[in-house]
Amino acid sequence: MRIGILTSSRADFGIYEPLIDELILDNTFEIDIIAFGTHLSKFHGYTVFDIQKKYDKVNIHEITSLISNDDEVSISTSYGVTILKFADFWKINKYDLIFCLGDRYEMSAAVQAGIPYGLKFSHIHGGETTLGAIDNIYRHQITLASSLHFTSTDIYKKRVEGLIESNENIFDVGALSLSELEDFIPVDKEKLFSNFNIKNEPFSLVTFHPETNAFDENRKYAIEMKKALESISDQINLVITMPNADTMGTVYRDQLILLEREKKDSVLLVENFGKNNYFSAMYYANFLLGNTSSGILEAASFNKYVVNVGNRQKGRAQSKNIIDSEFKSTEIIKAFTHCLKLGDYKGGNIYFKPHSAKKIVKKIKEL
Repeated sequence: MRIGILTSSRADFGIYEPLIDELILDNTFEIDIIAFGTHLSKFHGYTVFDIQKKYDKVNIHEITSLISNDDEVSISTSYGVTILKFADFWKINKYDLIFCLGDRYEMSAAVQAGIPYGLKFSHIHGGETTLGAIDNIYRHQITLASSLHFTSTDIYKKRVEGLIESNENIFDVGALSLSELEDFIPVDKEKLFSNFNIKNEPFSLVTFHPETNAFDENRKYAIEMKKALESISDQINLVITMPNADTMGTVYRDQLILLEREKKDSVLLVENFGKNNYFSAMYYANFLLGNTSSGILEAASFNKYVVNVGNRQKGRAQSKNIIDSEFKSTEIIKAFTHCLKLGDYKGGNIYFKPHSAKKIVKKIKEL
């Protein structure tokens, strides 16, 4: 069986890794990784190099379609260019099944280009809701174009059933990124901290992305973010991963770069950790802060509380480790102060189910 795996960013690739590893172990499959989007952007760390380094024996296709600007015209143009590039790619390359993941606009474009070819897509993380991001539209587009679905909770399984008006070929397997979490061993603390210049002091792991459903408000939000982080960095060090290539992402980048210049003793910016290093940083962090999906999906499994800011993740089901905050500096600081007192999170994670990758591989072999 020939399998294609669409990956457009560091975020989805990190989620895919347990599945790729499982597919490689099974001689039934011939695998191609199809890398595009920010993977081919030097501005975003040229993360296709990480894929090549880890999977040097896997066939990797590289498709360049990203335009460097992040205004509305550039995002729309990137979407169109991605469709054009994949129209040619799908004409030449045939697969029995193609995995697509999440809700990125580039992922949606690659999938839409395959519809006229009658390609068989398998969507991971469908049915979810993020009211503060335009990703809802892209995610549901991908769901409607797919014939096989692997969701992260039963709630989302039911939502996919409603979207496709069927209950066939939809399977709740839990969050794929947490597959085989029981075997996770963090990178040695001294090595991790040395590699990324992290001080051996308490820190918060921070990630902010734009709210793509609130285009006009993002400049204000970025300033509120910086004001809050200025105050918080007086009390705890901040290790900040940089935003994705979303609309208005550079507005946040500019504020974070300015913050690091002003607070260089307590603020560190990291372009790309990679999954294992990121999970290790989460393991060693005191708590998470920002509006990233990893705070919702993964942090509870690392016993971390999360200050979840704004509406980007609004609508996603939450475990009891989430402290929601408005996108105002005073409210973010208030939530941080509360979080600082809580220590480790002792509850469960609604997104965790063991052996997600194995379940997916078993299911596609059955079907």
